[in-house]
Amino acid sequence: MNGTPKALRLHIGIFGRANCGKSSFLNLVTGQDFAIVSDRAGTTTDVVRKSMELLPLGPVTLLDTAGVDDDSELGGLRTGKTREALASADVAILVVEPNLWTAFEEELAAACAAQKTPVVVVVNKTDLATPDPDWLSGLSRVTAHVMTASCKPGGAGALHDARREANREAGREAILLELKRLLLAACPEGFLDPPAILGDLLPSGAGLPLAVLIVPIDLQAPKGRLILPQVQAIRDALDSDAAVAVVKEREYRAFLDRLSSPPDLVVCDSQIALKMVADTPGGIPATTFSILFSRFKGDIVAMAEGAAALERLGPGNRVLVAEACTHHALEDDIGRVKIPRWIRQYTGADVEITHACGKDYPEDLAGYDLVVHCGACSLTRRETLWRIERARAAGVPITNYGMAISALQGVIDRTLSPFPAALEAYRERLGAETAGAKRS
Repeated sequence: MNGTPKALRLHIGIFGRANCGKSSFLNLVTGQDFAIVSDRAGTTTDVVRKSMELLPLGPVTLLDTAGVDDDSELGGLRTGKTREALASADVAILVVEPNLWTAFEEELAAACAAQKTPVVVVVNKTDLATPDPDWLSGLSRVTAHVMTASCKPGGAGALHDARREANREAGREAILLELKRLLLAACPEGFLDPPAILGDLLPSGAGLPLAVLIVPIDLQAPKGRLILPQVQAIRDALDSDAAVAVVKEREYRAFLDRLSSPPDLVVCDSQIALKMVADTPGGIPATTFSILFSRFKGDIVAMAEGAAALERLGPGNRVLVAEACTHHALEDDIGRVKIPRWIRQYTGADVEITHACGKDYPEDLAGYDLVVHCGACSLTRRETLWRIERARAAGVPITNYGMAISALQGVIDRTLSPFPAALEAYRERLGAETAGAKRS
């Protein structure tokens, strides 16, 4: 986070009337007594800025502002600073009290609409009053992103489950999870721009880079065409002014022998990673399509850490295999048949494996020991990041097909070699998992 320029962080402004709980909400989000809190209106006199890492959004700057209805002696100056903060906010959090929507909130909402700033409404102080359902639903005219919260110890948390929580920390985590979901949905698309698929892994400058893509043509290959990740990888390479060679796995070794110089990158289908690594000279960067997409669609470091959890699976453990799309399972389906078989062979245990397809991603992941997700080619980046965040919030490691298969085949050090940060994260987590297994 410290290396992220201020201008590249998502700026989240916290706005509302004086004494509606803006600073308390900031303290709850940061987990620190960062802003001074008092029952006296006008305690916040200037814009308070706090930078932090708010996964899955990454580095953000939170702006705590003075009340827009501040009628104290310095109120005009304070609200002037607040309006300046509104102009610089990428997302506005509008903190309100239950059943209270005044001209001040209306003015703020109108200002956000005028400058096309997304709004998240936080109905605070629900420990003191319960929002009227009709009033709550009426906020939809302002924004689709509405949540309830209490910043008091033991107060009600975000929507649904956290109201049952008596523990402050559990309530805070519920509020944070709901806030992250809404921020992820509301934040400008530019802050979720994906990295290149493979173009940044190719050398720039003199010469024509060459990427070799190994594409099996088997029962699972769609008739007459390539699958979407393969097509997207080809397009990304061409957009990066690189040459692309597409071969089947049986012809790959012969194709390498015909080249006068080695390729700059080799990418294969995850299922043939073992053969690809065996056929590829050591100095050539190599990975899989699914690993490329763990970065393009989600968080490659989190997925790499999750792959290390395969090391500690044993009898009684539960694994969720999640597929983003719904399709007819073939005889040797990768998610339904092969990955479960490989996990049981690797662990030597009858691990319990559950499947989820399409939108049927479980709300409660706490009962699982690992989530193995598909490459997410049919999900948006927002959706994929949110699924990762839900697993993280439940304390469940998550990986994807490509990471898992490479780990199960013993070649993940090679297929992660183009991504040093992910490889380091995998090795560190693997060391911890191995040490834990020995102690137990």
